[in-house]
Amino acid sequence: MLSDIHANLHALQAVLADARGSYDKILCCGDLVGYGPAPNEIVEWSREHLQAVVRGNHDKVAAGLDEMEGYNVVATASLHWTAGTLTEKNREYLRAMARGPLEESGVWLMHGSPVDEDLYLIQECDAQGMDRFLPGPLCFFGHTHRQGGFAYFRGAVRQITQVPQTDRQNCLDIEDTGSYLINPGSVGQPRDGDWRAAYAIYSSDDQLVSFRRCIYDVDAAATAIRAAGLPELLAKRLFIGK
Repeated sequence: MLSDIHANLHALQAVLADARGSYDKILCCGDLVGYGPAPNEIVEWSREHLQAVVRGNHDKVAAGLDEMEGYNVVATASLHWTAGTLTEKNREYLRAMARGPLEESGVWLMHGSPVDEDLYLIQECDAQGMDRFLPGPLCFFGHTHRQGGFAYFRGAVRQITQVPQTDRQNCLDIEDTGSYLINPGSVGQPRDGDWRAAYAIYSSDDQLVSFRRCIYDVDAAATAIRAAGLPELLAKRLFIGK
């Protein structure tokens, strides 16, 4: 289970190595491209290995399905570069990606919220009442670049926290009486203050979600960003996860 990758090949390779032997399907909550220097490599890998994926806002813009209006200067520069770098075959793949929510293997995938694929769910107040719109009891989302999410019991919402920076993993038991909006975290562009790549593994047999963080060659990833001529901020922020 992956959240956004944002064309960070070094982070993706580290996550796949870290998770080896722990999964049988790979699902993604969108934003394959944007900010990173390897959009074609990531899309080509996704075409071969993802069992299900929903489109993210960066995927839509890079594929020509949405406008760049409203994005900041750094994001706009990255999106211009990405759109010009993608091959037509990979651009077509992004255009054809499903809009969430999308069901796969008993869970639901979305990029933003269940009511708006571009809506950010960051704090409890953002997620309040969203349980009424969930298509199923266990949903995964991305968009915020923040690992964690929200659990609902009897209409009350509780925030799920990320893996502490002193640990590599924490686990969440999925209870039959609750419903969940879970963010696996960002593989390629974390914004939760932890620079490590983030992802999650869901075991349907154990009814358990394992949130994980793993280190990767962040120096090499930053060097690749600079070599591509992308904004310097995109390289610097990898080191602090913000």
